[in-house]
Amino acid sequence: MHARGTVPLIGAAIGLAVVGVLVAIDVWAPTLFSASLPTRAQDGFTLGLSVLIESLPFIALGLVLSIVVQVWVPAGLLEVWMPRRAWARRMVLSLLGMFLPVCECGNVPLARGLLIRGFTVPETLTFLIAAPIVNPIVILTTHQAFGWDGGILVARLLGGYAIANLIGWLYSRHPNPDALLTDRFRAECAFDEHLHGTRVQRSLELFVRELRAVMPALIIGSAIAGAVQVLVPRDVLIAIGSNPVLSIFAMILLGLTVAICSNVDAFFALSFASTFTPGSIVAFLLVGPLVDVKMLALMRTTFTTRTLAGMVAVVISAAFVIAVGVNLFA
Repeated sequence: MHARGTVPLIGAAIGLAVVGVLVAIDVWAPTLFSASLPTRAQDGFTLGLSVLIESLPFIALGLVLSIVVQVWVPAGLLEVWMPRRAWARRMVLSLLGMFLPVCECGNVPLARGLLIRGFTVPETLTFLIAAPIVNPIVILTTHQAFGWDGGILVARLLGGYAIANLIGWLYSRHPNPDALLTDRFRAECAFDEHLHGTRVQRSLELFVRELRAVMPALIIGSAIAGAVQVLVPRDVLIAIGSNPVLSIFAMILLGLTVAICSNVDAFFALSFASTFTPGSIVAFLLVGPLVDVKMLALMRTTFTTRTLAGMVAVVISAAFVIAVGVNLFA
């Protein structure tokens, strides 16, 4: 028991040490690498590291709030506040992310928990799609990155809410909603049974586990943000980014393939804001958290491939329409 309790502490200490090293690099990197790296490499390194450092406080805040919800909030508290009508329950569940501020990685286990508690598949899908966007951490980081410029924040928030309720309504029309789930779901639903000990010990274990899950994606995404800006010719970016249609398709494709936590993806998108249209930025910020490759892999543990294909089609179509609207009125 003693050994099990020390592992999370060691992991947390290592995580803090890594953060300290990153901050030190951010402070001294320009001096250390200015003479040894080519100019373009310096630019890419500085840009990528800036995205990473700027994102870290919000990652930490999101992890802490996620642990509070998962470990410290009493079970059964959610059901007390749910309306009885199906459409009203879906609308309330699509706002649940405001009180469960976790990124899309944490939303899948929470959604599985909702299914186990007796919520229907359409209701759970509504929460799962809305929560990566309709939560205070994402709203805060999006505002930090873009403010109120171009209507990006409002379009992302209202667009995510609308898409979630559209998907919930569409799948509520399914004659057999249980068929949307995989056969292995019930066998895998006890996904957190390995967590033992006191609440403090479980909180530390969750913090270390989720930090390990989030940091690789954040580091890779930050590196891609820097690399794209320095490796892709500027005139190509301007030609694609300034086109109201091509820019949307390009950012949708980027959103599908670049798996960045929704808590910090606004900082990644910010590096494209000077060359891409506001609508294309919104498309990325809608598609990425909802149906990127990482999210689809997680959701495949619970929902069938056909279900996920339908969700991808709806999300991309709706995001494109919303993006075109933003470009028209921005």
